[in-house]
This record gives sequence, structure tokens and C-alpha cells, in this order.
Amino acid sequence: MTKFSDIKGFAFDLDGVIADTARFHGQAWHQTADEVGTTWTEELAESLKGISRMDSLQLILDHGDHADSFSEKDKELLATKKNLNYQKLIETLTPEDILPGMLEFIRSADDNGYKMSIASASKNAPLILKQLGLTEYFVGIVDPATLHAGKPDPEIFVRAAEVLGLAPTAVIGLEDSSAGIDSINGAGQVSLGIGDDKVLSKATLNFKQTSLVTLENIKNKMTN
Repeated sequence: MTKFSDIKGFAFDLDGVIADTARFHGQAWHQTADEVGTTWTEELAESLKGISRMDSLQLILDHGDHADSFSEKDKELLATKKNLNYQKLIETLTPEDILPGMLEFIRSADDNGYKMSIASASKNAPLILKQLGLTEYFVGIVDPATLHAGKPDPEIFVRAAEVLGLAPTAVIGLEDSSAGIDSINGAGQVSLGIGDDKVLSKATLNFKQTSLVTLENIKNKMTN
């Protein structure tokens, strides 16, 4: 098992890990579901976490048995409209929206010489980081538009380690979705799940909430 002393960097998911932009995704996707006639449920909302925009749209269409009702052009228009609605919402973000403890953790990691990158399915990650005032802390952001497959495929976290110039075993990936944990594990990194340990049962490490994520707590979990 990887030792804490082996860790040199962190790859972060964004929504639900650094800021609760997931609620904005939920609002925007809910609008899309209403538009196409799909009933919005908590189960559907949960299934959209951590996956790409077009895959999310397809799930919404499948959930309402509308898979064959929209052309590819229609789908592109729906996805674009959703993203415009989402962008309007995230433009209201400020540093006050950073989840509890994450600013302190990011600053601590930076102060201690750890490299950090973003591995988010969101194409709006640069805008979100800017709104939160966090851009300077990250070496780079994986562009999801350049990926061949989304989470749970490991590609995005493989790329996140490459951005850092680190071997996978030297990186801890932080996620709040089961698809994201699968992606981290598939990339050969240490997976740190934030949330319900039953939902994130495949995570190497688990913290119930962001406020518990500290270098010391991670070290303790990796030692015990």
C-alpha cells in the first residue's frame, strides 16, 4: 500500500469537493428534464454526478424513455442551453462558496510543496476556480473536451497525474462520486472519497465531510 510519504500531489474533482456547484448542475438539469418531459427524481440527480454533459443528457432522456425522440442536433442544443443556464448560476459564486475546510486544505497542501490539479468533468472548471479565487493554487486543469471517455474511465485522473508530472502512486485523487472513485482507482492512485462511505465503498480513504480533510488526518488514515 502507498505510504503517505510517497504522496507528492493531489488531483481534485471540483463539484462537491471544492465547491457545491453540484446544486447548480442540479437546477440546470432539472430545467432540462422538465423541458423534455422526464420526471426529476433524487435517484436521477445522483446518477448524474461526476459524468460528462452529454452522458448526463442521455441519462435524462433514457430515464424518461425519450432516447429516440431527439436528434443529435437536438441533443447538442439541449446541452448548450443547459450549460448557458449553468454558467449564469456559477457566475454568482464567490470565495464564500468554497466548501468548509477546503480552502485551508488547499493552502496547507500548497505551503507544504504538494502539486495540485483539477480532474473535473465540468468544462466550466476554469471559470469556477476564477470565481472562487483558487486558480493560482493549481498547476493545471484537465480539459474534459480532450478525453476519449468520461468517468468512471480512469483517463481523466491519468491525465491529472501527467499534468502534475507525477507517477500515479504519488497522487491522491479526491472525489464525491462513485464513478469518480472508480476512475481514481483505475488510474492507480490513492482514492479519497468525501461523503457516505457506503456509497463510496471502493475508496481507499473516506471522510464524511470536507471539513475533515487535512494533511494530518490523511496521514493518520494512511498510517493506521
